[in-house]
Amino acid sequence: MLVDEAIIHVRSGKGGNGVASFRREKSIMKGGPDGGDGGRGGHVYLVGDLHLDTLLDYQHRPHRFATPGQNGANKKCHGSDGEDLFVKVPLGTVVHDVATGDFVADITEDGQMVLVAEGGGGGLGNDRFKTSTHQSPTECTPGGDAIERSLHLELKLIADIGFVGLPNAGKSTLLNATSRATAKVGAYPFTTRKPQLGIAELSGDRRLVLADIPGLIEGASDGAGLGHDFLRHIERTKAIVHLVDLAPLDGSKPADNYRTIRAELHAFSPVLAEKPELVVFSKIDLVPEEERAKRIRRLATEIGLAKDEPPVVISGATGEGVRELLGRAYAMVKGEAMPTEWRR
Repeated sequence: MLVDEAIIHVRSGKGGNGVASFRREKSIMKGGPDGGDGGRGGHVYLVGDLHLDTLLDYQHRPHRFATPGQNGANKKCHGSDGEDLFVKVPLGTVVHDVATGDFVADITEDGQMVLVAEGGGGGLGNDRFKTSTHQSPTECTPGGDAIERSLHLELKLIADIGFVGLPNAGKSTLLNATSRATAKVGAYPFTTRKPQLGIAELSGDRRLVLADIPGLIEGASDGAGLGHDFLRHIERTKAIVHLVDLAPLDGSKPADNYRTIRAELHAFSPVLAEKPELVVFSKIDLVPEEERAKRIRRLATEIGLAKDEPPVVISGATGEGVRELLGRAYAMVKGEAMPTEWRR
């Protein structure tokens, strides 16, 4: 299950206290100071992990604490440092401080480490304070305080291709047809409540990471429906596959539906709207064969597709056109010409 938001509470380790102690042995009744320093408290780091794809674990276990440093001891023994805590998060996690709203980190690389709570420094033992004129110091210092923070984690998917389109445009069916993902499919809007990832294996060890993202509706850029949940994920994708239903069940016009999505992308972010886009006409299996060519030509003209770039026409249910879609999507992402074996 993909959970794309969580609040976690982290606390670093308190530093160990320094101690005041004097050397006392049978033959040495008035030895000098020998109090040791306290150990440093454990730091808390966030670490990017390529193998994670959800924040689910942090909804159930939101508290993460590092261990404190040990106190110093006599005979100049220093306390051990606390153990650092490494909190693993998926790539694409954006972190903000809950209390201040300040940006903390954007974790995009495997192994990337971000210090989010520094452990308290170890206190000094009285051995540190001796001088030629102050040979019997009794002062020592306590360890530094732990740092507590609440952090808002927001996962923005990192994928090659993001499927966009109105609810029920066939995105989940297409994801299932192109990968081993098992996105829920249903003949009603908002079947997909959370983003789904799939990997399409192409020939020659090539592959595409695909994201089925909750559908848009008009007003999504203002937060309507699942709008902001959708848009923050699509920002990360390298390119967009825009699915346009050729046979909408609600009787709407496919060209109007296409324009609705484009308007919402522009309203949310001009940068997002400029991402490479592959327009795909979906659910061709629901159109009578004698009407298909005419309907495809008319829709391509209405939405202004270039004449030298024919639309991809698919059926996620039957698999028709899916190989061509993958070939053109891969070429678009990699900036390459589409290989011959992926052409019709």
